Amino acid sequence: MVFALCSGSGRSVVSRPCSRPLRLQIAQRCGFKTDGRSRTSGFWIPTGGISKKIADGGKEDANALLVRGGFLRQAYSGVFHLLPLGLRVQDKFERLIDKHMRSLGASKVALSSISSQELWEKSGRLTEDSEVFRFTDRKESRFLLAPTHEEEITTLVASLTKSYKDLPLRLYQITRKYRDEPRPRQGLLRGREFVMKDLYTFDYNVEEALKTYHAVKGAYVQLFKELKIPFLVAAAHSGSMGGSMSHEFHLESSKGEDNVISCSHCDHVYNGELENGVSNAPDSQASLASESFGATSGGPPAISNGLWMAISSDRKTLVRGWYPEFLMQEGNEEPVRRRVSSHAVKSIAQAAGVDLDLSIEKPLELWVAKLKVDKSCGSGSARVLDLYDSHVRVYKRPPLSDLMNELDLPTVEVEYSMLDRFPGTNHGLSLLQVHDGDKCQKCAQGSLKVHTSVELGHTFHLGTRYSEVLEASVPVNRSLLDAPESSSTSSSESQIVPMQMGCHGIGVSRLISAVADNLADSRGLNWPRAVAPYEVAVVPGEGLEEVAEKVYDSLTTDPTTSADVILDDRTKSIGWKLGDADLIGYPVIIVVGKGWKKQQVLEVQCRRLDNLREDVSLEQLPTFVKSLLDRL
Repeated sequence: MVFALCSGSGRSVVSRPCSRPLRLQIAQRCGFKTDGRSRTSGFWIPTGGISKKIADGGKEDANALLVRGGFLRQAYSGVFHLLPLGLRVQDKFERLIDKHMRSLGASKVALSSISSQELWEKSGRLTEDSEVFRFTDRKESRFLLAPTHEEEITTLVASLTKSYKDLPLRLYQITRKYRDEPRPRQGLLRGREFVMKDLYTFDYNVEEALKTYHAVKGAYVQLFKELKIPFLVAAAHSGSMGGSMSHEFHLESSKGEDNVISCSHCDHVYNGELENGVSNAPDSQASLASESFGATSGGPPAISNGLWMAISSDRKTLVRGWYPEFLMQEGNEEPVRRRVSSHAVKSIAQAAGVDLDLSIEKPLELWVAKLKVDKSCGSGSARVLDLYDSHVRVYKRPPLSDLMNELDLPTVEVEYSMLDRFPGTNHGLSLLQVHDGDKCQKCAQGSLKVHTSVELGHTFHLGTRYSEVLEASVPVNRSLLDAPESSSTSSSESQIVPMQMGCHGIGVSRLISAVADNLADSRGLNWPRAVAPYEVAVVPGEGLEEVAEKVYDSLTTDPTTSADVILDDRTKSIGWKLGDADLIGYPVIIVVGKGWKKQQVLEVQCRRLDNLREDVSLEQLPTFVKSLLDRL
């Protein structure tokens, strides 16, 4: 048996277990230099060897760039390994988040990724359809891998907070989350395992909770401004999280799954999920039609009508939406094709007492099948609910005969109803998605623009959605509560009240992918300075390694610069290394090449500043690089 020890000097000591004298041998030099400099030779960057794939739009897919650049690799569907470059980007995102959470006075915690199914059932968020990974231990105790931590943090705070004087409380974590995503896609944008930042806030009354909410929202704005990316802040729906107020932070992306609408004149920005089905036409125009045909509710004329269908969750109600398939729009000579907003239709149907299942691709077939089963069993009742957009003519009589004959169900009794007003109001219905150029409903002056975008962060005012059911309450002096003080009760007396909560998230994993996609160009990734794996790459030509070390030292030891630098000392051609530096997306690249040999100058490149290329002397380099980094 032979034992070899490798030291930083490259010498190996080899021992043989025998009686002969010890022999020292020179082994092959190790590939690492331990001089304290950050070098590509001592940092695992598995780039190259992966084919370049250009998307239909002419730009390489961001996930493919992250793979080719050596940032990550897919392990399984929706599950990724982060490699050293990717981990450096994630770490910098996390440090940036830490900085802005500290500005709020938030304390960092680390909650377990394992949560109790019983706890989630208590909050009402665990159902058969919940996208969570569930498991039982050897004692048959039921657990799940947490996709979020509202239940756990509320229970924890409830056990440790005894007085309103312990509030406000602001706790955050950056941790792995898990979601049994049925269709993982778009790389890190929608995976089954992801890294998330959650900030949970606790206050003793609504007024203080809203102050906290706006403080967090302001910190988010500053965080995204520091990234120097073109983000949007949009009013949003609270969804399954609950609560009465929420905002989302979005980045435009062709891969986005959200439509954010903004006005050219006022500050109205909102997620398309808030489309509520209420027409903005004046009430006087929303008159009912005559027996057969009637006037529309005003606005641009419909060129032709379309039919959209959905089915209720109990499969008994078929909802049909009659909408203008083409509309004339101000400023356009040609008619504009319109599409139905599923959010608007669901809002109308819900107000009418119908819970729609929008996941069904062929609702009519499913409704007929359910109708036939119920008829054969002699039970149940079938319904048809017709919704009329304010731009189309309305039938007063049920237009069912053609439908039933077509389905060969002429003898089946169907309960029919129709709506051309939003339930409980005199407003007409709007079934349409917003289209670029539509008038703003808020100011009636600006035109709307639809942005396809990726959600990066979300702030929720939860109120007592979780604190009530999980008994997170504190005694509070009545004088401090929002409700009017009872005349018969002393203001010094206490009342037990549930804490007012907020939840504020940032998707760290999807930030990596979304920012990469938004800023990448034909040459590769193009990171903002704040989260780049390294701020500066020094790339020397053959025989100029010692000069490159001097360049590295001048940037890392100068107290005014203190840049995050890596030295590319791989035994590759300078052309290959420069291509690799562009692919990886370093903000600043310093080339030690022909310019040094001819004029003792270094070429400084910066794609983010209009593809800047400038020759700089070694003496001027620290000051020049600092000026660039300050602008990035």
